[in-house]
Amino acid sequence: MFPATFLSMILLLVAASEGTENYSRADFPAEFVFGAGTSAYQYEGAAFEYGRSLSIWDTFLHSSGKPNGDVACNGYHKYKDDIKLMSELGLEAFRFSLSWSRLIPNGRGDVNPLGVQYYNDFINQLIAHGIQPHASLTHFDLPQVLEDEYGGWLDRKIVEDFIAYAEVCFREFGDRVKFWTPVNEGNMFAMGSYSQGITAPGRCSPDVRPGCIGNSSTEPYIVGHNILLAHSATWKLYRDKYKASQKGQVGFNLYSFGMLPWTDKQEDVLATQRALDFYVGWLLDPLVFGRYPKSISERARGRIPVISEDESKQFKGSFDFLGVNYYVGVQVKNDPTILDVNKWGIAADVAIQISVPGFAEGQIPVDGYPLESSNFVSFMKYLKDSYGNPPIYIHENGQTTRRSQSLNDTARVEYMDTYIRATLEAIRNDSNIKGYMYWTFVDCLELLAGYDTTFGLCYVDLDDKELNRYPKFSAKWYSDFLHGKNSKVSSVITQAKEENTGFSTLYE
Repeated sequence: MFPATFLSMILLLVAASEGTENYSRADFPAEFVFGAGTSAYQYEGAAFEYGRSLSIWDTFLHSSGKPNGDVACNGYHKYKDDIKLMSELGLEAFRFSLSWSRLIPNGRGDVNPLGVQYYNDFINQLIAHGIQPHASLTHFDLPQVLEDEYGGWLDRKIVEDFIAYAEVCFREFGDRVKFWTPVNEGNMFAMGSYSQGITAPGRCSPDVRPGCIGNSSTEPYIVGHNILLAHSATWKLYRDKYKASQKGQVGFNLYSFGMLPWTDKQEDVLATQRALDFYVGWLLDPLVFGRYPKSISERARGRIPVISEDESKQFKGSFDFLGVNYYVGVQVKNDPTILDVNKWGIAADVAIQISVPGFAEGQIPVDGYPLESSNFVSFMKYLKDSYGNPPIYIHENGQTTRRSQSLNDTARVEYMDTYIRATLEAIRNDSNIKGYMYWTFVDCLELLAGYDTTFGLCYVDLDDKELNRYPKFSAKWYSDFLHGKNSKVSSVITQAKEENTGFSTLYE
C-alpha cells in the first residue's frame, strides 16, 4: 500500500496554470505580504567593526580560503539607501537576520550597544518606509566563542544561551518586530554542517570528507534535537512574557523541495515519503505531534535522542506559523545500496538518490533552476493535509544565475512569475499561505557559491569600492506587479524591449 499522506499529494490533479492566466496583486488576500530577504553574514559586512565578534562562518570560510563576508555587500553602511530602494520598488515586507555575534559578542552576558543601535535604526527605517520587518534570530552564524567553549549546537548548554539571546532581541526590538523565526533552516543546518561538513562549522565523519572531524551518524540528530529544544523554549518565552504586550508571532523555518518519485514503482513512492520524513517531518513532526516520524526513529535508533514526555509536551504546538524555504522540485529514487552508517550518516538512513529534473544526481544548478510549479503546489497541499494547514510564509524562493554585469535577468522574471502564480494556485486550493519573500533583495555572498552566482533583484558592482546597487529587470517586473500593473511575462518583456527599459549592462 502507498502511504495515504503521500498518495494524496501525488494524486493532486490541479496544478498551477503556467502562462495561461493573467493575475495581479489584487488576486491575493488583503493581508498577504510580498517582500524580499537577506541574512546578516551574507549582507552586512563590517565583520570586524563596531564590537562584532567572530561567528562560525567567519572561521569556516577564512580557514578554507573561500570568499567570505568580511565586506559582503556592505549592508551595514548602505542599509538606508537599500531600504529607500525597497520602498521605491514597493516591497511590503523584508526578512532579515540578526547577528548574535554583533549583539552579544561573548555569546552571553554584556550586550553591545552599537549592535542594538544598528538594528534599532535598521528596523526603524523599514517601518518609516512602510515595510513590515520579519526577523530571524540566527541564520547559521553562531558566535565562534560558544563553538569553542562547548561545541555550540552539539551541547544542550546552547539552549540556555539561546534563550538569553532571544530575550535581548524581544526586549529591544519586539515593540516593532511582530514576526520572529528563532532558527533558519534547522534541518539543512544540521545536515550540511554536521553530516556533510559543507557548511559552518564543517563537521562530519572523516570518511565523508577527508580531514573532517565529527560523526555524521550521530551529530546531525543531536543538533536537530537541540534546535527543537531552543526553538520551543524561545516560543514559550515569547508566549509567556511578551506576546500579550507585543502581539507578535514566533514561527519555525525549514528548507525543503517539492518531491516526486523517480518512477511509479512502489519502492520509489515509499522512498519519496521517507525523504519527506527526513527533510520535513524530522523537525516538524515533533512540533505538531510531539514525536519523530516512525521511519526516522527506527532507522536512527540508538543515534537520535529520545524525545521525553516533558519534551514532547514542550515541542507540541510551539509555533505560530511555518516558514518555508523552497527553490526547486526534485525527483526521488530508492537507493538501498547506501548502507554504510559510519560513512554516510543521514544519507544512509534515508537511502535515496535525489536529483533536480534535467540534472545528474547531486548536481546543483548554477545557470538557473528549471521552471516547475506542480511540485510546489503539491508540496503546499502535503503540508496542509499532513500538518493541519498551518499559516505559511514562503521565506525564501529565488533563481540562481551566474554573476554578470547584465541587468537583463529575464530568467529570474520567469522564475518569479512561475512561483508567484503557483503560490496563488495553492491559496486557491486552500493552503494557508500568508506571504512571499523573494531571495534575495541584492546580490550578496552565497554561502555555498561565494560571489560566483547571484540571486538578487539588484546587482551589486563588486569592482566598485562603493558597491553601488543597480536594479535588474526582475526588480522592475516585481515592482510593476506590486503596484498593480500587468504581470504577464510575455507582455512585459515585449514592452520592455519596445521601450528599451530594463535591458542593459552597467557600462553600455
